[in-house]
Amino acid sequence: MTRRVDFMLGGEDFKKMTAAHVMQSDVYYFSEDAPAIDLVSAMTMGGFGSVPITTEGDVVVGIVSEYDLLKAIHDGKDLCLINAREMMTQGVISVSEDMPVDQIVAVLQEKHLIRVPVVDKKGVLIGVVARRDILLGYLKAVESPPRMEYNLL
Repeated sequence: MTRRVDFMLGGEDFKKMTAAHVMQSDVYYFSEDAPAIDLVSAMTMGGFGSVPITTEGDVVVGIVSEYDLLKAIHDGKDLCLINAREMMTQGVISVSEDMPVDQIVAVLQEKHLIRVPVVDKKGVLIGVVARRDILLGYLKAVESPPRMEYNLL
C-alpha cells in the first residue's frame, strides 16, 4: 500500500497538511456486486478494517467494514452467497483531498471511524486516509529533514 506521506523528508508544517499529503492512493475497493467473501479475503490479507464500495466510474456509494461482515455472519448469512450491496453502509462519510488534516482528525474522532475515503468533487474515489496515516504524517512532520552536505571542488 502506497502512502504519500512515506515520501516526505521531514520538517513539514503538520498544520498545513491535507488529505492529499497523507492519503493512501493505492486502495482496495469493490463493486456493489462483489461477493462478500472477496471482501473478507481482501480485508484479512490486507490488514485493514473496511473497503469502499463503488459504482461504475468509481463513485463511492457505500463501505463495508469488519462490523458489517461480522453482523452478516452473526445473522446466519453465508458470505459466499451475498454481495457488498446487501451489507454495505450507505451515506458514506468521505473527505476531499484538500481537507486539512486537523479537520479529518475531528471527523474520525466524532464519528468513531478508523479510515475515511477521499473523493473528488464528483464523488470518485481517489484514496483513503486512516488514523495511522495521519499519525505517520505527524511523525514525518516533526522529523528533521536530512542534512545535505556539499563538497565543492
